Amino acid sequence: MKNEKLIHALGNCINHCNYCADACLDEENVKMMVNCIRLDRVCAEVCSTLNQLLAMNFTDVNDLVKYCAKICDMCAEECSKHDTQHCKECAEACRKCAEECRAYLAQN
Repeated sequence: MKNEKLIHALGNCINHCNYCADACLDEENVKMMVNCIRLDRVCAEVCSTLNQLLAMNFTDVNDLVKYCAKICDMCAEECSKHDTQHCKECAEACRKCAEECRAYLAQN
């Protein structure tokens, strides 16, 4: 499949962001996790949209790929502020996704 590495990274990021947002809701101080939850949800949505467009072999996606990298970076930064394992794993998935987005842009 074309763009397989990016599509895989997007799927991994979507899964980690959705899991992280849900796990954050179970944290003792949920108010402290609001920005994390919000960024997790936005990141998962942006990644999902890009994932679907790439799977359809739609090629006019560079602006969305740039935005996706930006949102993944923002989400990784926010998740890195928290000590929970789900946030650490989400931050790593977001970083890898942002890297794959930049690699995609370098090729196109």
